[in-house]
Amino acid sequence: MFRFRKSAMVLAAIGSCAAFSAPAYADGDVVCGAGPKESWKPVKALKKQAWLEGWELLKTQVEGDCYEVYARTEQGQAIEAFFHPVTLKKLVVFRRGQEIYRAPGFKG
Repeated sequence: MFRFRKSAMVLAAIGSCAAFSAPAYADGDVVCGAGPKESWKPVKALKKQAWLEGWELLKTQVEGDCYEVYARTEQGQAIEAFFHPVTLKKLVVFRRGQEIYRAPGFKG
């Protein structure tokens, strides 16, 4: 009986940790074709662009030749989005590893 309770407590602890962990993102290998970094807009402009989307920014970074944003939507959903660093056009957005948006004609 004691073993069962101990095992159940361990499983409950593991389950609660999993519930609070960050969701898995799946960006694959997004390629923006942005060209030389001298022509990229500053990250500050990207942050404003994401803010205009109504997102709460969690993290911004360069991923390959794209700008990558981790954010929460107005509905509180965790997302990962990729923007073209020259135009700041939103190219692709993932939520929980599923693609939820892709710009028309974007193949990257």
